[in-house]
Amino acid sequence: MLEQDSANDKSQDSSLLAAIDLGSNSFHMVVARHTQGELKAIDLMSEKVQLAAGLDHTKNLSQEAQQRGLDCLSRFAQRITSLPRSAVRIVGTNALREAKNANEFMEQAERILGTPLEIIAGREEARLIYLGVSHTLADDMGKRLVIDIGGGSTEFIIGERFEPQELESLHMGCVSFSKRFFPDGEISESRFNKAKTAAMQELLSIRSRYRELGWSSCVGSSGTIKAARNALISCGFSAEAVTAEGLNALQQKLLSYDNVSDIDIESIKPERRAVLPAGIAILCGIFESLGIEELYFSDGALREGLLYDMTGRLHHEDVRERTINALVNRYHVNLHHAERIETTALVGWAQVKDSWHLEEPVYHDMLSWAARTHQIGLTIAHSQFHKHSAYLLNNSDLPGFTKLDQQLVAVLARGHRRKFPKDEFKQLPKKMQEPYKRLCILLRLAVLLNRNEGTSRLPAITFTAEGKKLILSFPDNWLEHHPLTAADLQQEADYLKVIDYKLRIA
Repeated sequence: MLEQDSANDKSQDSSLLAAIDLGSNSFHMVVARHTQGELKAIDLMSEKVQLAAGLDHTKNLSQEAQQRGLDCLSRFAQRITSLPRSAVRIVGTNALREAKNANEFMEQAERILGTPLEIIAGREEARLIYLGVSHTLADDMGKRLVIDIGGGSTEFIIGERFEPQELESLHMGCVSFSKRFFPDGEISESRFNKAKTAAMQELLSIRSRYRELGWSSCVGSSGTIKAARNALISCGFSAEAVTAEGLNALQQKLLSYDNVSDIDIESIKPERRAVLPAGIAILCGIFESLGIEELYFSDGALREGLLYDMTGRLHHEDVRERTINALVNRYHVNLHHAERIETTALVGWAQVKDSWHLEEPVYHDMLSWAARTHQIGLTIAHSQFHKHSAYLLNNSDLPGFTKLDQQLVAVLARGHRRKFPKDEFKQLPKKMQEPYKRLCILLRLAVLLNRNEGTSRLPAITFTAEGKKLILSFPDNWLEHHPLTAADLQQEADYLKVIDYKLRIA
């Protein structure tokens, strides 16, 4: 469980980790110390930004909404300025998933924070929420349903202990529903019922499956459910849990107000009033659709899940490794052959990483994952299988991976054979184009050198990089005895000329 340290420790410390959640309604940050296998929060910050409120009809974020977010991040940045980049993780959720101009905001945010910002898929958000919630609860047996109503999406997870079994993210949230059903703040029974019905319609896609799986306990996280729980308690409708009966009473109380500005419930902060009716309508729809009688609140949420995911990576319990291994098994990859290609690619990387500025561990990981999965498209068809592999990597739900992560692994798989797909690399962020071209060259050569799926071992090959020139050195006479490899290398040299790289054989 994440415990909060009473000391307000601001000193630089290598054991500190920070997670920032750029939600559709609020931005949250937690700084925690990882010590003796435990995480202890030492600083928490949260601001209502309502990023989703700035999405216009063309799905672009307004300049005003972007500025609210950037102003908030400027304050967050002061707290994490002393931490290394590897100790900070920043993720965006539904509003940034939806925004067509998300890159514009991301570039400015990264300049302020000095750390890359990741946009995560809905199911990845659900996985991380479950991780955060499960670490705040007793390690009990039995399935639990976890619900998190955000500003633009709502996540539903059924899991047991620390393992999620079913993950879903639906397009409904307190900010988006406020804009849709309560645009001027006026509250009426008709509007409330329309919002509730819309939520129930969204739930039709998961209702039967979730009810069939079942759960023994129900837990909610984040601001909307916390506000609902607090409102029920302060109104005397519940002692602790959110109950179906209490929600009905709270609904009637909200309908007694004409406008969100009139809401006068002791525990509800002014900034929460505007989105409360929409949030409660969604929660009422969830209770009715899924047959929930009571729900308890957990302090754990996405930001805590990010911290626990980071500590797992630090201790080589990276969920991404499990994801890659699952892909390899699902698509019946020739594991022995893939491992040979991976080994050759990583040997090359180790020799050129300094001269090609690929020293960061992420480059090692991406090259490793691409080497193991570049052939998954063979399950679909041999013709153009590299394109099928890229499609699967780009469009599958891959726990632990951000959308950008998936795009990066996919572009490596796409480029591992035939003509070099230079246009695909132009779709990457500019700062990543050159490093990933170089990783792709290493993967291409590893595939080429291991064209024979037999057991014969490769000789000692030396990789030497000088700017846009790569030199491969083979033992004397080896290529003379392997004319097919020699011909393939000559063809590869021609392919690489398209991107202004020179391959020389020595």
